[in-house]
Amino acid sequence: MNLHDWIDELSDVLDVEAEVDEALVLDLARSAAHNVTRPAAPITTFLLGYAAGQSGADPEAVERLAARAQALADNWDRPAGAPDPDDVDDDVPDDRAVDHTGDSYGDGDDEDEVVAEDEE
Repeated sequence: MNLHDWIDELSDVLDVEAEVDEALVLDLARSAAHNVTRPAAPITTFLLGYAAGQSGADPEAVERLAARAQALADNWDRPAGAPDPDDVDDDVPDDRAVDHTGDSYGDGDDEDEVVAEDEE
């Protein structure tokens, strides 16, 4: 079964008569997922459909609504002052008080592994 068949069957089950521009909805969902957050995709497309239904929008009006939502998602930014999660440095524990004199490196399986004598 392809996507178009699914849409036809789902429309029947939901008792709606609607022409769906699959590419438009999928592009909007992709933009919301990538630029806002993944869970924004279904919510965004649901709200697009809700707005279209509420206003009785024709296909051109749906495209205009989708374009507005797409522009919002494409230009979405984190709240002012929020750090970019990719740029946040994780805290490094201060272990200056720990004596690492007897520490040795692992058996070669993981060259970054450090094993303390009391752990061996």
